[in-house]
Amino acid sequence: MATAASSTTQSSDAERRRERRRAELLDAADEVICRSGPAVSMDAIAAEAGVTKPILYRHFGDKEGLYEALAQRYVDQLMGELDSGSATGDARARLAARIDAYLSYVERNPQRYRFLLGAAERPRTSMIVAEFREHRVNACAVRAEESLRRAGLDPEIAEPWAHAVCGMIRSAGIWWLETRSLPRRRLVEHL
Repeated sequence: MATAASSTTQSSDAERRRERRRAELLDAADEVICRSGPAVSMDAIAAEAGVTKPILYRHFGDKEGLYEALAQRYVDQLMGELDSGSATGDARARLAARIDAYLSYVERNPQRYRFLLGAAERPRTSMIVAEFREHRVNACAVRAEESLRRAGLDPEIAEPWAHAVCGMIRSAGIWWLETRSLPRRRLVEHL
């Protein structure tokens, strides 16, 4: 019995070490992306991590596997910021808080955001970004439907409105990433 417990402990210790090492490698990849942009090589990531490329491949399978893990990490970060940006108050204040949280992410993490824009076009990462968008649109539609019902308006427009609003915010975020022609607060007010 002690042998089985010892074996289980050893395997969970090994799993924790693998997860910790994988997180360290993702941190190194993130450092390179934040410094140099999303089009980085496995060589640059391996050098940053102080490992060889085969070690990266052992943990992620291939470059697309690494990109998949990074895309999920960045989507989770952005989702967390959007969820924490939900203010109380009326529908306009809540929407403004989420727009501000989104643009704040773009402002603080331009290379990560560029990575996510590129991830939307890659075969293995596009689904991660698509699921994020779908989740945000659905959440927006639910809130819009509630607001429309309270106002005595037709809730049928909630879903297309949610797609329009989310698309507008994404498009404005891409434009603002490249131009920065307005302070973030002003852009939030305009949107």
